Amino acid sequence: MACFFFRLSLVVLLTLSAVAGQNNAPPQLQPRPTSPAVPSTTGTDRQITLDVQVTDKSGATIRGLQKQDFTVLDDKQIKPIQSFHAVDGNSSDAPVEIVLVMDAVNASFDVVTYERSQLKKFLLQNGGKLAQPVSLVVFSDNGTKMQEGSSRDGNALASLYDQYETGLRFLNRSQGVYGAAERFDMSIKTLMSLVSYEEKQPGRKLMIWFSPGWPLLSGPNIQLSNKDEHEIFNSIVAASTGLRQARITLYSIDPKGPEEAGSIRASYYEEFLKGITSASQAWPANLGLQVLVVQSGGRVFNSSNDLTSAIGNCVSDANAFYTLSFNTDKPDHADEYHALQIKIDKPGATARTRTGYYAEP
Repeated sequence: MACFFFRLSLVVLLTLSAVAGQNNAPPQLQPRPTSPAVPSTTGTDRQITLDVQVTDKSGATIRGLQKQDFTVLDDKQIKPIQSFHAVDGNSSDAPVEIVLVMDAVNASFDVVTYERSQLKKFLLQNGGKLAQPVSLVVFSDNGTKMQEGSSRDGNALASLYDQYETGLRFLNRSQGVYGAAERFDMSIKTLMSLVSYEEKQPGRKLMIWFSPGWPLLSGPNIQLSNKDEHEIFNSIVAASTGLRQARITLYSIDPKGPEEAGSIRASYYEEFLKGITSASQAWPANLGLQVLVVQSGGRVFNSSNDLTSAIGNCVSDANAFYTLSFNTDKPDHADEYHALQIKIDKPGATARTRTGYYAEP
């Protein structure tokens, strides 16, 4: 389609500097100049690593499970678990970083203002002492900025955020599909650049995106050419593989909350959660924020205006989880999609992790 101008050969919006020590100096927001830095999806990647949350019927985390309690199903075939590690707390051998992304491109001025107040409330809890290292990203029409390194000092992070006034997009829904396509393009480029950076950092990352999400650009009025479908499919593969290799679990918190709760828009993304196996199935909505969130093993919060509590619910996933790996067989063709499922040998236990991956020959 003419308005769809996102291409896999991304010109990345930001280059992220090397991480300094986590608590050596007060954090600073830094602008990132343009640099080509797309996560590579080439080469052999036969060992699949998964971070798994396990909860009971009430949603409470289940601790103390052993390797034998887990069964990994790869396209419904049982795979032997090659490695297993239970994480309880922020242990030094399995670092966890919280990445907070403030989206001023897909949200209005009023929404961004509310996001700011709720984020500061979270940062200042417990006297500003954060349980995990946190890094702050501001995504706006004026460019994307990210602090150098991460910090456990919530007071310093809140002060830092006060110093930066988020710019606002002038392209919005009232400007139709062309404005929506540009916001989509900017959002995917920014996500991929963050993935590229985080892939180089150790440990697991919980990336919490404060946004109603970018436009899904899908529906009866959207026409795709065969070329469009292949480019979108390649982008889906790149995003899925990049998030997995960087060990990023995505979360989305919609600051509009109750305003959109129960609306068609709030649940439309659910139509696109199934893994895409070929270009003919691909739509821009398969790259929607909430779609990527669920597929990465994260959670979507879109029915409450208590953003501080929602952040806490996301961050609680860092308190206890399990990391395991298995080996995948050589696929029949490149970008072969595999559905994943993990079963737990405990009554009422539920596992949440990635829903699939793309295998390479």
